[in-house]
Amino acid sequence: MTDLETRAAPSRAGALRRAAPALAGYAAVRALGVLALFLWSAARDKSAYTLLTARWDALWYVRVAELGYGYEVRLANGDVHSNLAFFPLLPWLERLVAAVSPLSYADGGFLVSLLASLAAAWGIFAVADQVYGRRAGVYAVLLWAVLPVGIVQSMAYSESLFTALAAWSLYAVLTGRWVTAGTLALLTGLTRPVGLAVVAAVWVAAVASFVRDRRTADILGHGRAADLVGDERTADLVGDGRTADFADDGRAAGQDTPRTPAAAPGTHTRRVLGMLLAPLGTVGYVLWVGHHTGKGPLGYLDVQAGWRNGFDGGYAFARFIAEKFTSFPAALAGVGLILGVASVIWLYVTGVRQRQPLPLLVYTGVVAALALCASSYFGSKPRLLLPAFPLLLPFARSLAGLRMRRSAVVLGSVAVASAVYGAFWLNGSGPP
Repeated sequence: MTDLETRAAPSRAGALRRAAPALAGYAAVRALGVLALFLWSAARDKSAYTLLTARWDALWYVRVAELGYGYEVRLANGDVHSNLAFFPLLPWLERLVAAVSPLSYADGGFLVSLLASLAAAWGIFAVADQVYGRRAGVYAVLLWAVLPVGIVQSMAYSESLFTALAAWSLYAVLTGRWVTAGTLALLTGLTRPVGLAVVAAVWVAAVASFVRDRRTADILGHGRAADLVGDERTADLVGDGRTADFADDGRAAGQDTPRTPAAAPGTHTRRVLGMLLAPLGTVGYVLWVGHHTGKGPLGYLDVQAGWRNGFDGGYAFARFIAEKFTSFPAALAGVGLILGVASVIWLYVTGVRQRQPLPLLVYTGVVAALALCASSYFGSKPRLLLPAFPLLLPFARSLAGLRMRRSAVVLGSVAVASAVYGAFWLNGSGPP
C-alpha cells in the first residue's frame, strides 16, 4: 500500500470503532428478529432453530457439505432438482466448521451466516461511509437489517455470506485495492450465481479507471496539469479510490461523490490482476458442472432448467403478476408486486441521479436484473434482492438528514414490524 493509500484508509481498529454504532444497531435489530421468531415458533409448538438451519435451501447446502455433489430429486412431473444448482463456498465452510469443532453441518451453516451477516453489515457501512459519510453508513446498515425479509440474514443460507463478500469487494474497488477486489469477487462467484454482478462491477470500474488514467496522461502531456488543481473534475480524472491530495474528506465539503488519489506505481498491474481474478470463481464452477454433467459449458443452465429456473427478461414474472388480477383478493397482491418492482426501479434511478459511484450502479443493476428477470420462484425475489444494498442509500441519506429522535422512531417501528413479519413468514410458507 502506498503512503497516499495509507493516509486515505483508516487502520482496522479505527475502522471498527467508526463502524461500532452501525454494528451494535445491526446486532440489536437481528436479535429482535430472532427473539420474535423463537416466541412465535414456541407458541405454535415449532422449533425456531430448525426453521433457521434445517429447511428449504439450508437442507440442500447441508447435503452438499455431507455427501458432496451428485444428489438429486426426481419429481413426478419429470423435473430434476440437482444439488449442483448450489454453489460450493458455503458448504465448504460448513464442512470446515464441522471438521474443527463438535458442531454439525447445519450448526456450521448457522455460525457462518451469523458471522457473515456482521461482516456484511460492516461492509455495507464501509461502502456507504466512503460515499456519503458516517451517518449515512449507520442508517444504510440499519435499513438493511430491518428489511421485511431480513430474517434470512440469520438463516443458514448464502445471502449473508454473499453480501459480505460483495460489499467488501465493492469497498476495495472504491479505495483502489484491485487485487483484494478481484479476490473477493472470485469468492462471490463460488457463493451464488449472482457473483456475476460483482465481477461486472470490478471490470467496469477497472476499465473506467484505465480510461481516466489515459485522459489524465493526455492532459499532463499537454502541460495542463496546473489548470486542474482545485478543479472538481480532477476527482473524476485522476486515480482509483479516494483522494487525500485535494481534501481531507470530500464529504465534509458537501460532495456526493468520493474523491480519488493519484494512481500509484504498479496500479495498472494490480488492476489487471484484479480483473483476471474476479471471474475465476464463477467460470471455474460453471465449467466444473459442465464437465461433471458431461454437457459442456452450458451444463449449469441445464441444471437450472431442472429447477424450472432461467432468465427470460421478466416475461414469466410479468405474466405471474397479470394472473393476480383475475380475482379481487389476488389483485391486491398484484398491486403490491407492481409497487414493489416500481420501488426497485425508482430507487435505482434515484441512485443514478444522486451520482452513486459506477461500481455500485453496475452491481445493483445486475443483481436487480437477475432477480426480477428470473423465470421461476417468484416468491424468492425479495430474498434475491437482499444483496442489492446500494438501493438503500437514497433512504439512508434522507434519514441522515433527520433529527436523531425522528429517525430512531422510524427505524424502531419498522424493526418491530420486520421482526413480526419474519416470524410469521418462517412459520408459514417461508422462503423457497
